[in-house]
Amino acid sequence: MADPVRRDRYRVQAETDITELMKGEQPRLIDEWQDAPRFWDAIRYDVDHSAGWGHYILTGSAVPPDDKNERSGKKDIVHSGTGRIVRVRMRPMSLWESEESSGTVSLGALFKGEPFKPGKAVERSLAETAYLVCRGGWPQAVSQDGETALDRAFEYVDAVVNSDISRVDGVSRDPRRTRLLLKSYARLQGTQSTIVNIRKDMTIGDGNGPDDDTVSSYLNALRKIFVVEDSEAWCPALRSRTAIRMSPTRYFSDPSIATAALGIGPEDLMNDIRTYGLLFETMAVRDLRVYADALNGGVSHYLDRNGLECDAVVHLRNGTSGLVEVKLGGESLIEEGARTLNDLSGIVDSSRQREVAFKMIVTATGDCAYQRKDGIVVCPISCLRP
Repeated sequence: MADPVRRDRYRVQAETDITELMKGEQPRLIDEWQDAPRFWDAIRYDVDHSAGWGHYILTGSAVPPDDKNERSGKKDIVHSGTGRIVRVRMRPMSLWESEESSGTVSLGALFKGEPFKPGKAVERSLAETAYLVCRGGWPQAVSQDGETALDRAFEYVDAVVNSDISRVDGVSRDPRRTRLLLKSYARLQGTQSTIVNIRKDMTIGDGNGPDDDTVSSYLNALRKIFVVEDSEAWCPALRSRTAIRMSPTRYFSDPSIATAALGIGPEDLMNDIRTYGLLFETMAVRDLRVYADALNGGVSHYLDRNGLECDAVVHLRNGTSGLVEVKLGGESLIEEGARTLNDLSGIVDSSRQREVAFKMIVTATGDCAYQRKDGIVVCPISCLRP
C-alpha cells in the first residue's frame, strides 16, 4: 500500500472492492495495510469463512488507528481480531539474529533451571561493541560495513523527523521540535524522567519551548511508529513495605536512534564512558526484549524509594522472573551489579510469588560466560540467545 506508483489506485480499490486486493497466492502479504484500515474487517470476515490458518500477513510501520482513519477523517471501525489475527511486534535485530552472538547462554534454559554451563562468547573490544551500539539492529545495516552501515541510523532519524512523525496520524509536527525531543530522549535513556523534565530539556536555549501536552503528543506519535518503547515498572511482592516507583523508564527501540539523534559515533562513545554505558544498556534491553518475546515474556524495570534499582527484569507468563544488571564490564562494576541483584532478590517475598529463576550481569566485553559462587551468571551480550 506504500507503493508510490500504485498506492492511489490501491486506495481507491480498497474503498470500492477490497476483495480484489485480497486475491492471490496465500499467505497474501499486505504491506502498510493501516493506510486502508478496511483490510482488517475484510480479512477478519474472510478467515471466518475459510478453513485452516495463515491466510494473510499484515505488516505496517505504524500502529493502526483504533476507531477511525485519522488521515481521511472517515470512520473505519476496526473490530477485535481475537481468535483470528495474532499480533507480533517486529523489533530491530538482536545480536543472536544478526549472527553476532554465539548463543551459548540460553535464557530459556535458565528459566527452566537447567544446570549452567560456561559458554564461549564472540569476543569483542569496547570499541567494537561501541560500533554495534551505533550501527543498531536494522536489517540493511547488519549486512553492511563501516560508515555505510552507520549511515542507516542517521537516515532513519531524518525520515522520522521530516515525515514519519506527521504521516502516522496526519498531524503536522515541527521537524526542529521533533529533533530536539529525540536529542532529549537520547540523553535520558535508562532514566525515569518525567514529561516536565523532557520539556525543560527541550527548552534549553529556546525560550519558546513546547508545553507538556505538546511533548506528550509528540511522544505518542513516536510510540505509534515504534521509535520509543519505554519499560514499565516491575511490581513484585516484597517482604517490606518499600514503595515501588511506577514511572516508566525511557528507552528507544534501538540504541542507534539515540546515537544518531545526538550526532555521535563509536569514537564519541569511547570518549564518554557514561553515555556509552547508558546506550549499551539500551542495546541490552533491546536484545532481552527480543529473547523475552520468543519465550512469551516481557521486560520491566525496578526502582524503589530507597534507590534500589535493577536495569531489567525478564518475566514470563507463568510468573517466573530473572533479574538482570547491565554493565560495560570490569570487576568493580560487576561487583556493583552483584550487590544490586542480591539485595533485590533478598527482599522478594517468595511465599507470595515464585522465586527468582536466575540473576545475571550482562557485560559489553568478555571471552566467556561464567557463574559466580553466589549463583550470579556473568554473561557477555555476545553469548545470549532466547
